[in-house]
Amino acid sequence: MSHKPTPYSPNFPPGQGYMSPMEREKQNESYPMNPQGGYPGPPPNQMPQPGPALPPGAQPLPGMQPGYQVGFQPGYQPGFSPGYPHPQPGYPAPVIQQPAPQGPPGGWMTIPRGLSNCPPGLEYLSMIDQLLVHQKVELLESFVGFETNNKYTVKNNIGQKVYFAVEDNDCCTRNCCGPMRPFDMKIFDNFQNEVIHLHRPLACDSCWCPCWLQSMEVSAPPGTVIGSIEQEWSICKPCYVIKNSVGDIVLRIKGPLCTYSICGNVEFNVYSKDGDTKVGKITKQWSGLAREIFTDADYFGITFPMDLDVRIKAVLLGACFLIDFMFFEKSGNREQDGPGML
Repeated sequence: MSHKPTPYSPNFPPGQGYMSPMEREKQNESYPMNPQGGYPGPPPNQMPQPGPALPPGAQPLPGMQPGYQVGFQPGYQPGFSPGYPHPQPGYPAPVIQQPAPQGPPGGWMTIPRGLSNCPPGLEYLSMIDQLLVHQKVELLESFVGFETNNKYTVKNNIGQKVYFAVEDNDCCTRNCCGPMRPFDMKIFDNFQNEVIHLHRPLACDSCWCPCWLQSMEVSAPPGTVIGSIEQEWSICKPCYVIKNSVGDIVLRIKGPLCTYSICGNVEFNVYSKDGDTKVGKITKQWSGLAREIFTDADYFGITFPMDLDVRIKAVLLGACFLIDFMFFEKSGNREQDGPGML
């Protein structure tokens, strides 16, 4: 006769406070069967908000909760990023394309950045291969004949201002020496800084005197010589050499046989130092009959290679002013016959 093992349970009456281990564990379990009253639930800001209602007559798809639109998150408008409000009526539309950066006021050229080994103020010349030189019309000089200091505006090929040049001379020298006068010319940038200084000494203005020819010294910044223009003796055509700061010939300039022209341009061609390869030119442009007759305010154009040293480009600009004084500056309302004219 076999008996199943039974757990040990001493035969004590329940009234004396004794309980079996299993009964004691069940009594310690006190899980509420129903949730306590007043449970707050999730915060209101986390509750899903109803989105746009369906159009009239449309039926919700299976599994779609009423009040929500398929394919869109609740509380957001289609076509706009989450977290950004949609445009309100009466406000301008959002900017899609950013405005392009504007240049300096007054039509000035923007100065290039990041150039090394370049004199301050000559950075403008590093990005251009052409300059336009316009002389300002002086009414006192036109009607009275009183010689005033010449003023020029230097622009690039799209009409932006690069420099502003002003002659620095006294009244007696201007009116006594005329176009042969020595002068200093200051060239300023957009910030009114003198970046180039030109000095022309007094010299003979005759092709029959080869020992004392015209010249001009170019400094950038003022006080630091970067080159010079020197006239070469010639009977038929005006000739010049462009030299660097140490006196080496870099370029040559050869003018025409006759520098007087009606309704046409006068060109001074720029050649390499051997005189065989044409690399640019200085052109006196026809500016109109009235301007040519009654004033000495001339138009010039200068072309040169893009990769030419900025110092030599500045020297070519000085050569343009020297050519203007020698051949196209009026004295007593008469055009000058400069050296090289027969």
